[in-house]
Formats: sequence, structure tokens, C-alpha cells
Amino acid sequence: MNLSQVILDLRAERDALTAAMTMLEGIVNSRGKRRGRPPAWLAKLPDLKKKDGPTRVVSAATKKKMALAQRKRWAEAKKANEATAQQA
Repeated sequence: MNLSQVILDLRAERDALTAAMTMLEGIVNSRGKRRGRPPAWLAKLPDLKKKDGPTRVVSAATKKKMALAQRKRWAEAKKANEATAQQA
């Protein structure tokens, strides 16, 4: 186990937590919803939504199969809903 890498990982996690806490404190201290550009302190914070891993890539054929399967599920749900409505 590489202790230097563990220390670097912990520091990175600490920095991310510090940034998140700063953002939350700013939200708590703000005066509610605002319109327009975000405040300067919020714009300076790093983007916490970034993923380190690869994104999921789905082929067009797979997307089509998924869409057809979802439409089939919706049709079955609609039939079940209509059958329930007719019985009531």
C-alpha cells in the first residue's frame, strides 16, 4: 500500500469537502433565491459534479431497443390501468 498516494487522496477529499462546506455555508447565509448570475464566491468554486470514470456510451441500436422495450412497458401499464378503471 502506497502511503503517499493515500495521503494525496485524503487531501483531495478534504479539499472537496471544504469546497462543498463553503458552498453550503454560502447558500445558508444567502437571502433566498436570486436571479441572474451566481455570486462571485459560487463561481470560483470547483465543479463538484465531475466524474473521474468514463461515461457510459450506448450505441444507436441499443438506444432503439431500450426505447421499444419502454414503449412496451408503457402499453402494458396503460392496459392494466384501463382494465382497473373499467372494473371500478
